[in-house]
Amino acid sequence: MARVTRLGPGVYRVNRSDEESGEHGRHDIVYVAGARGDTWAFWNGRVFRPAPPADQPARTRMPGAVQALTSPMPATVVKVLAVPGQAVRSGDTLVIVEAMKMELPVRAPSDAIVKAVHCRERDVVQADQTLIELE
Repeated sequence: MARVTRLGPGVYRVNRSDEESGEHGRHDIVYVAGARGDTWAFWNGRVFRPAPPADQPARTRMPGAVQALTSPMPATVVKVLAVPGQAVRSGDTLVIVEAMKMELPVRAPSDAIVKAVHCRERDVVQADQTLIELE
């Protein structure tokens, strides 16, 4: 079971409890942003967007295609952990940004090779600005 509490504009706390294990009090912070029709959520270092409508085909990643990892919101780059040519695994933290006094990891969505790094520590970046390119 989960309970969602709005903490501020676009910031929510999700309290979870696992009744079977008796574990209570776990919570996550989820950020929600975007324009009407293009809303997304940022949780645990990943950006989630709604699935496309049934009449639009889903986009799939083609082998060798470049995938851009973008900033989830206006932020300051705290640390860059990736370099071009580096092999990364799904879930690896590649960049850490800070927004609203919170550090947010930007993670690799799948195993890939870092093609390019488009940010440096202390850069101020905007929402959806490309930070890393993977292939």
